[in-house]
Amino acid sequence: MRGISATSVITSRDRLNHAGKHHATLHKRACTQQQACTPFKRLFDIVASLALILLLAIPLLALALLIRLTSPGAALHWSQRAGQNNRIFLMPKFRSMRVGTPQLATHLLTAPKAHLTPLGSFLRRSSLDELPQLWSILTGDMSFVGPRPALFNQDDLIALRTEKGVHALVPGLTGWAQINGRDALPIPEKVALDAEYLARRSLSFDLKILWLTFIRVLARKGVSH
Repeated sequence: MRGISATSVITSRDRLNHAGKHHATLHKRACTQQQACTPFKRLFDIVASLALILLLAIPLLALALLIRLTSPGAALHWSQRAGQNNRIFLMPKFRSMRVGTPQLATHLLTAPKAHLTPLGSFLRRSSLDELPQLWSILTGDMSFVGPRPALFNQDDLIALRTEKGVHALVPGLTGWAQINGRDALPIPEKVALDAEYLARRSLSFDLKILWLTFIRVLARKGVSH
């Protein structure tokens, strides 16, 4: 699935190309000034994700088994997401929704709680459903910090991110928008925070976001289901 064109995601390819060219110079200039655009960020992603996969291997396998035992279907759900430069990739999560749930953002589902598996609410509120994305970080589809990857059919979110140049970033396991509202944020506010991250990104800012994410996860803030 890696490398597939995102023309099905963006309603106008011309608009995407124009926006990409418009922001390319600004992005290149920013990368020469900000530490987070250096190879160190990628090195950190590789080392940290590999270490966590090895450290959490047994708990992850146990959690996968519990999901299989409590709900029919696979333990992992792979969804099509818009990655860097709107390239579509497959992103894994521990399955928290029943098999057959429509491929929509949670807030667009009718009665989303009705679609949850027996462990679904716990997985989401604890953010344990996101842990399989350590694999996506290791392979380079994602980073620890960046804008959360949009679903392939979230045209409004993808278009606005492209307009603001945010699409040039590698999507993250967590991000500036995540710790400032998460599910509760409307799309324009979410993209405004993504754009703020684009302008401010640095190693120290990434570390701050990771620390605040840890605090938010413990407090279970910003998750609606």
